[in-house]
Amino acid sequence: MPDSSSPFLLTTPLAEIRAITDRQVALLKAMGITRLGHLIAHLPSRHEQIEAETPLGDLVAGQLVSARGTITATRPVRAGKLPRLELAVLDETGRLDVVIFNAPRWRIEQLHPGTRVRVTGTPKTRGPGLQMANPKIDVLKEGTEDPELQGARVRPVYPATEDLKSFEIDKVIQKVLDAALLLLEDHLPEEFRSQRGLPSLAEAYRMQHRPESLEETKQSRRRLAYDELLMLQVGVHIKRAHLRKTLKAPALKFNPAIDKHIRERLPFALTPGQEDVVKDIAKDLSTPTPTNRLIQGDVGSGKTLVALYAMLLAVASQRQASLMAPTELLAEQHFASISRMLEGSRVKVELLTGSTPKPERDSLLKRLAEGEINILIGTHALLTESVQFRSLAIAVIDEQHRFGVHQRSKLREKATGEASTPHVLVMTATPIPRTMAITLFGDLDISSIHGLPPGRTPIKTKVIPPEHRELAYAEIEQRLARSEQAYYVVPAIDPTHQDEGDYMPAAVGVGGETAAAPAPLRDVRTAMRDLETRFPKARIAAVHGQLSRASREPVMERFRSGKINILVATTVIEVGVDVPNATLMVVDNADRFGLAQLHQLRGRVGRGSKESACYLISGESTSPTPESSARLAILENVTDGFALAEKDLELRGPGEMFGARQSGLPPFKVADLMRDRELLAMAKRDAAAWVTASPAMDQPHDQLLFRRLIKAFGKELGLADVG
Repeated sequence: MPDSSSPFLLTTPLAEIRAITDRQVALLKAMGITRLGHLIAHLPSRHEQIEAETPLGDLVAGQLVSARGTITATRPVRAGKLPRLELAVLDETGRLDVVIFNAPRWRIEQLHPGTRVRVTGTPKTRGPGLQMANPKIDVLKEGTEDPELQGARVRPVYPATEDLKSFEIDKVIQKVLDAALLLLEDHLPEEFRSQRGLPSLAEAYRMQHRPESLEETKQSRRRLAYDELLMLQVGVHIKRAHLRKTLKAPALKFNPAIDKHIRERLPFALTPGQEDVVKDIAKDLSTPTPTNRLIQGDVGSGKTLVALYAMLLAVASQRQASLMAPTELLAEQHFASISRMLEGSRVKVELLTGSTPKPERDSLLKRLAEGEINILIGTHALLTESVQFRSLAIAVIDEQHRFGVHQRSKLREKATGEASTPHVLVMTATPIPRTMAITLFGDLDISSIHGLPPGRTPIKTKVIPPEHRELAYAEIEQRLARSEQAYYVVPAIDPTHQDEGDYMPAAVGVGGETAAAPAPLRDVRTAMRDLETRFPKARIAAVHGQLSRASREPVMERFRSGKINILVATTVIEVGVDVPNATLMVVDNADRFGLAQLHQLRGRVGRGSKESACYLISGESTSPTPESSARLAILENVTDGFALAEKDLELRGPGEMFGARQSGLPPFKVADLMRDRELLAMAKRDAAAWVTASPAMDQPHDQLLFRRLIKAFGKELGLADVG
């Protein structure tokens, strides 16, 4: 229990704490910090080892130190981009020049000749001496004895703002830290912590805000990272246990006759990789335990065929199936391809998107509720309350990383009748690294389709700088001469940068300085104009996410039929587009996309027997970063999507790779999925054991952990329906 001797609560507003000034309260509020608990949870972004206080004459460039002396001269300078205050600080051993940029008026008035100060920072060589820029400065009050010389120590460095610096946040936290630590109740039992070498929660926060050594900061970080990973894994296991033990799904019929009948409907024989996954699915769906399975495979591995097999199992049991895709174009592609495969059968397949006209939608929903539609394909429109199935048995979600866990939950609510939930299959053509699979999809069983269908040809990939764009144009010319087709992908729709891509952030240099600013992105209109000038006889058209279905479908159909030579597009064609005669993919501003997305785009070609190629044109910046160049170079040598997914995770991290907002990725403050792989594995084992011992999390020692879990990850994990 929290210590009652503390004068505060963690919920105490900062405005009620006298030690914090009104100015500081206002500046902290602007950072989202309004209560004592928020302040203690504002962790340092890093820790710095400060050497023992050193005489000015012994300072060494590049070493973080403290030193003290007397200001002997000051000079305000208004020239240049930033106004600055220059100081000369002397002691009996030497001199240090100090420069403060954008010094506020009160600071200028405070620092005058004769003032004794202690400065903390990293000096650099400037001319014949040393200079320290924007150091932490403590004024040593006149008429009092100087404080003792400081020994070596560790300083926390906090996320800060221009008006509220890290050192001031540090001062505020130190004023309330002792009282706050008394309030921290630990959600992990002492014996549990001891077995894993973890400090108490209060000690972990003390080590973050007032560390005695760098080793302590490592211990505290390990505890806090473990907490995040454990809570996430406990949530995942609770969800899994709830789904499997309290909900029932329809047990679908499966026998050799049904299997034979379905295979006769498929346009191709299943590959060995597809056969393995079909066995997993058939076994799952024939039981009343709700299936929750992720099907992952490389580009072109045939996931749609496997999904169709599963949906036809539902139809064979007089049940319904749905397939949800993240974009209208992908939903349309699935509808077209599945309709072709089932042509001549009695299976009724329909398409529902946001663009479906109201009269058509109303009729469709009526037939769906009456059970006349067997398979419904659509976008997020399937999640609306008006969409009601008569007997939904299987819900398939394509491109799983575009949806969150709670959206899977909403699909489960679509089932009616004696079975309370449908089986759920999720698919992705972006192979998920094992670490990410454990973290994001721990509530799923995972099946991987290895190998590609026969007839897929290797794709040659070449990275070229923007000044060599003519090489890509020459390749387009050769392809058109052979009556082949090409894609030309750009990241933006128009010059106002209405992007649709999985953009990489601007490159960041050492010290947080932004690298060379990129030039305007290549866009659909610019690319169309350039290509029409370069290829006046070619038939060129464009598609992007802002086109309506009525405008987009005819363009795609003309491209499929060969009536369009070059298709200019944004990433709406990333998945689901299958045109065997398209043999060249050109991606402009390629460094603005992640490896996985570029691999997806590359997978639009190589779908027939003709030799295919992919040209990646790097950005317009004349100074590309080594990181961006190395990233693109990987694609020239690696063609396996699973290997690329691991590289992408290493380079970009999970948030950038999948998009935290889109995927429902939990917002970790401390844990790092690449750095903490072993910690994640331990948290997963511990969570499984914890939930096995207490599935309802209703024991006294569970309550605090469960409350904190709901607060931290409840929304992302969709835990509202498990209590």
